[in-house]
Amino acid sequence: MRSLQDIHEEYDFLEGDERYRLLIELGRELDAMPDALKTDATLVRGCSASVWVYPTGESDKLHFLADSNAAITKGIVALVIAAVQDRPAAEVADMDVMGALAPFDLKNQLSSNRTQGVPNMIALVKEHAARIAAA
Repeated sequence: MRSLQDIHEEYDFLEGDERYRLLIELGRELDAMPDALKTDATLVRGCSASVWVYPTGESDKLHFLADSNAAITKGIVALVIAAVQDRPAAEVADMDVMGALAPFDLKNQLSSNRTQGVPNMIALVKEHAARIAAA
């Protein structure tokens, strides 16, 4: 997965529909998430589309699998994952993920319907990270 910095450099260069295409491409680049992991426990609440996030790896290098049934939403969750992927669980638990995503200005780039679940995606990622860091 590309770094959030690399993604932003490309995103910043693009406009309108090209940004949508980039998000869709990012969603396609996510590691495949087995259907068996798409459970109520991994479901992100409050999203207009179905979104699942599942942590793997160890506390020193947390890795997330994620998926969505909507292409743009899957791209948005890919941005969230890019911000935290392969970092220590304690760092992810304390991280300002919304701040890391601020340069993308998602609220002004996408409809409120598409971005309403972003805080819930971030909350679930941080919740998983805090649980793993404490173990």
